[in-house]
Amino acid sequence: MGVFYGKLEQNPERMMINVGVVFGGQSPEHEVSVISSIQAASAMDKSKFNAVPIYIAKSGIWYTGDDLFDITLFKDVDSLLQKASIVRLVPTGSRRLRLQRVDSAGLFGEQTSEFELDILFLGLHGGSGENGGIQGLCEVLNVPYTGSGVMSSSLAMDKVRSKDLCREHGIPVINYVALREKSWAGSEDQTTHELSSRLGLPVVVKPVSLGSSIGISMVNTETELQEAIEEAFRYDETVIVEHAVGNLREINCSVLGDEDHCIASILEEPVSDAALLSYEEKYMQGRSAGSKSGPRSGKSGGSDGMASLGRMIPAPLSEELTESISKLATDIFSILGCAGVARIDFLMNDRTGAVYFNEINTIPGSFSFYLWEPVDIPFDQLVDRLIEIGFERHRERTDRVRSYDVNLLAEHSARGLKGAKQ
Repeated sequence: MGVFYGKLEQNPERMMINVGVVFGGQSPEHEVSVISSIQAASAMDKSKFNAVPIYIAKSGIWYTGDDLFDITLFKDVDSLLQKASIVRLVPTGSRRLRLQRVDSAGLFGEQTSEFELDILFLGLHGGSGENGGIQGLCEVLNVPYTGSGVMSSSLAMDKVRSKDLCREHGIPVINYVALREKSWAGSEDQTTHELSSRLGLPVVVKPVSLGSSIGISMVNTETELQEAIEEAFRYDETVIVEHAVGNLREINCSVLGDEDHCIASILEEPVSDAALLSYEEKYMQGRSAGSKSGPRSGKSGGSDGMASLGRMIPAPLSEELTESISKLATDIFSILGCAGVARIDFLMNDRTGAVYFNEINTIPGSFSFYLWEPVDIPFDQLVDRLIEIGFERHRERTDRVRSYDVNLLAEHSARGLKGAKQ
């Protein structure tokens, strides 16, 4: 498989590209982000990249410090952050991001120093880290970043709007109903009955803008449905209720590139005894005998993140079905305007062979490296390509006209505006 873009631009005076690895965040998927990002930082080619941790605590405060790449120290986050330095953004308008490191100086206040980053490697999962929020901040600051842009990140995070758009483009999706909390309150019994009648039981209930199997339930009765909706509303103001696919098999495919040029990975089929994969199965079990594992540093600890999930790679499917799902995955990636690496999850009825788009993760757990290693793209090369794509997309954005050289507040123009109001 060929390289998508040219060689990375490096500053000849430094020879190294300073990569800010952004992780953590105010999201229920905070811990997952920590695992994925430390894995990626460990995989970076040390001869090219100087990885700098930018950890966003659950409080929303930004920190840096080398110890933040040691996953074993996250067992005591309070102690870890006491040794870390707070980070402040220093907007400059240049194509690099300047940050101010703030250290406590005891009785004498604080000491500050500044450093610069060439690109932000976004490893946030969920919340404003994956819904376009942090991407918008990067664009306001004019700094390159990895992954999808503002609009595609926002669309992909919203399970309802991403399904709506894909359905308009002929992508098969499961019958579903979106439910807002304001419309639910006060009409719980009636709405529950209407949902079960319209969709049929069993159904699956999910928060619209969350991943990692958090807040998801499969229910078989109206009583369970009402309880599941209440649980999902703990995480999101909008809930999606979907008809449950019979004879279910889950098939996942990763896609790498941008909306114009992208390729599909090998397919996987997660293995579970339960009807739905749980958060614990995805992230808290030990390394599976059949799973692939990428490079690890001595500080990465024992968690393999998504790489620990039991799975069959490649998914045991016919060549025709494999090609069909791979094509659906790249089509969805392009329809939503994605970039970098994403993972698209499909639901399949094993009896009928029908395949449905379930959801897309624009910053997937462990960056789906385990789906690229079998097709000769090891984790270090995957990271390299994500950074290349980030730089290329930034060049494409900033090469456009970004301002219009007319001063409407100049005396002549201002008179014209005043006259237009009269």
